[in-house]
Amino acid sequence: MSEIKTMRDRDMQKVSAQQSVMKVLGKIVVYAFLIIMAIIVIFPFYWMIISSLKEMNEYRRSVPTLFPEVIDFMNYVEVFTNEDLLLGQLFYNTVLVGVVSTAGGLVITVLSAFAFARLEFKGKNALFAALLATMMIPGELFTITNYQTVFMWGWIETYRVLIIPFMVSVFYIYLLRQNFLQIPNELYLAAKVDGCSDLKYLWKVMIPLALPTIISITILKMMGSWNSYMWPRLVANDDAHRLITNGLRTAFTNAEGVTDIPVQMAAVAVVSLPLFLVFIFLRKYIMKGVSRSGIKG
Repeated sequence: MSEIKTMRDRDMQKVSAQQSVMKVLGKIVVYAFLIIMAIIVIFPFYWMIISSLKEMNEYRRSVPTLFPEVIDFMNYVEVFTNEDLLLGQLFYNTVLVGVVSTAGGLVITVLSAFAFARLEFKGKNALFAALLATMMIPGELFTITNYQTVFMWGWIETYRVLIIPFMVSVFYIYLLRQNFLQIPNELYLAAKVDGCSDLKYLWKVMIPLALPTIISITILKMMGSWNSYMWPRLVANDDAHRLITNGLRTAFTNAEGVTDIPVQMAAVAVVSLPLFLVFIFLRKYIMKGVSRSGIKG
């Protein structure tokens, strides 16, 4: 019996050792994969920074360097002193469009999500299903019809064409509706018994409880407006209404068509800085707001 017990103990130790080895190997594989993916994600940003610090002759070499031989901060000086760029006008247009479209879109999102989550009216589920179905259609398919519409209304090269078409987001309505559904319906019924109006209940109860999700929607919508490129380039690419992304695309190009890439990279780094700061300091609100949605539906 003692020999059988000893053999059993040895087998258990052997199995335990094998499991420990496999656990260590599994962690090594996971961390190696994460490191590789992190390098793939970070490298474009690293290349943008080092390119913005290079001189043009070094950047145009056939064999690229992974670090500037001579760090040149004059590229950043050129960004702010270039008279053709109109950086102040570009920032003004982008901030104006972003703030107005985000504020208007937030009002529409909150009211629509509240209606689909709490109010009862005929065809509510069918209408919500139809809205969700539009999410399956790529946005590029609407470009031609949207352009024809705004052209017919005379909105080309105006702020309206940059703001109004993107004030409604079905995804954000869905996201906030799912969060509103997590709030017990008994609170709404009790408020109605006390004579509370729907708007007062929305303002006093639902918005405070769903504030993390609303903050996330605000941040993501502002970032989307800041990064928009195709639609603004199509409908408002004049100097008075051009956004920052389109302005940088054609900036720092001489009469021969040669673009000063290091200076352009410096401009892109300057424009990207606000988004980096937003993500670094507000990422917990984004994660918290998204994680609280979609639990109940």
